[in-house]
Amino acid sequence: MTIMDPIADMLTRVRNALARRFAEVAMPSSNLKVAVAEVLVAEGYISGFSVADVDGRKTLTLTLKYVEGKPAIRSLRRASRPGLRMYRGKEALPRVLGGYGVAVVSTPQGVMSDRAARRAGVGGEVLCLIS
Repeated sequence: MTIMDPIADMLTRVRNALARRFAEVAMPSSNLKVAVAEVLVAEGYISGFSVADVDGRKTLTLTLKYVEGKPAIRSLRRASRPGLRMYRGKEALPRVLGGYGVAVVSTPQGVMSDRAARRAGVGGEVLCLIS
């Protein structure tokens, strides 16, 4: 089965796992998904992740984080999508919940949070919005 939008698939798997209060969620791995997982760990939205080789295919497993029984991630939304890409300059990067949330941005310097992209002085494709 071919996945047309792997980032949207990743976000949907995480949303579904959080709704069912799973401790971990597994998905096919890619370099972009690993980079997004690194941003999620750095921003404190997930506890960790691992990449393992299962039956010859790389699998990304995210360890979800809960605070007092509630998911650390309240909202996950895909911003840029294959049919409508969303590119923003450094001054036009979105501020999620007035700075309390995070926008994950794919820049020429790699995948990073919106705050890190502003500090680095770069813009790019806004992949998803997390709060």
